[in-house]
Amino acid sequence: MNVNQLNDAWISAGQKVSDLNAKLNAAVLDDNFAKDDFEKMKEERDNAAAQRDAIKDQLDEARALEVKNMDKKDKKPLNKKEIDIKDQFVREFKDMVTSTKEGQGNGGLTIPEDIQYTIRTLVRQFATLQNLVNVESVTTTSGSRNYEKLSNITPLADLDDESAKIGDNDDPELTLIKYAIHRYAGITTVTNSLLKDTVENIMAWLSTWIARKVAVTRNLKIIDAMGKPAKKPTIAKFDDIKDLENNTLDPAIMASSSFVTNQSGYNVLSKVKDAEGRYMLQRDVTQPDTYRLDGKTITVVADKWLPDVSGAHPLYFGDLKQGITLFDREHMSLLSTNIGGGAFEQDLTKIRVIDRFDVEVIDDGAWAAASFKSVANQQATTPGTSGSTTDK
Repeated sequence: MNVNQLNDAWISAGQKVSDLNAKLNAAVLDDNFAKDDFEKMKEERDNAAAQRDAIKDQLDEARALEVKNMDKKDKKPLNKKEIDIKDQFVREFKDMVTSTKEGQGNGGLTIPEDIQYTIRTLVRQFATLQNLVNVESVTTTSGSRNYEKLSNITPLADLDDESAKIGDNDDPELTLIKYAIHRYAGITTVTNSLLKDTVENIMAWLSTWIARKVAVTRNLKIIDAMGKPAKKPTIAKFDDIKDLENNTLDPAIMASSSFVTNQSGYNVLSKVKDAEGRYMLQRDVTQPDTYRLDGKTITVVADKWLPDVSGAHPLYFGDLKQGITLFDREHMSLLSTNIGGGAFEQDLTKIRVIDRFDVEVIDDGAWAAASFKSVANQQATTPGTSGSTTDK
């Protein structure tokens, strides 16, 4: 197939996926709903989506190969319309800011995908908690997902006779999780000097500003989903931390679990020593900026965002990727005004950014919460206190 044929096939495959999605939506509302038929349609839709994505990959590869094999005489310089998308975005951004007229706003500006990618990369660098939870990109403002909790999975039946009939598995206990995308917005003031800056500087400023706002906002919503630990401290010594690790979660989750605390809690834990006088927190030799507590990564959140509870520091342990999902709409937008928000009185221009996402708890058994005020050092042991003996 040539590029045009692949492009037509990709469009056709995308339409097929859309049609199958429409059938699925109609099926769930049908009074004659049949589970088996629905599962078959869902499998057909998933297979069609996989085929669509595979065709797109081949289309991208064919386009790249066509450019690579192009004769030099056929290569022409870009015309005025074929400008770099960042240059175009910055020009439209400037137009949006400067074209706002008294008494009326403007249509706003949707941030292009490649620039959103830069922002998301920065968010991952700034954010401490989004990296710990599951992030799912969605294209609709609301929806639902069925999840099976790890603790609800039952074992297969034990057949002691080779000729025994194999029965049906227990129906999984699924939990229906609904999400509804919310809008989160922030406003900043733009000076005229910024609009005279270079494309690179404007992009760097805009991307960093949005990323910081997004990171802080998403952290707060994730912390809300994690819930507050008990006010009464449950940890007083290092063995209590071991109990938190070993006795509160399903063993299958322990391997992928980690700790989360605030800055004050981290300060306390960083001073705890083992029986030989060594600090309990150890630097990860593969990641110099990362510390581990009993071999598990520990993430530190500022006290401002993860405050103490009645003077006790929070300590979470578990696998938040299994417990919490952030549904990311990935549809950021900008809007400016020189009228509202006090801009008119001060002769300023203000820019508002809107981020769209939702955070939902999927499995509240995937992490545990505790609190502490102080953690005692491990006591030095002797053969007598440790239970061992030595020959005299």
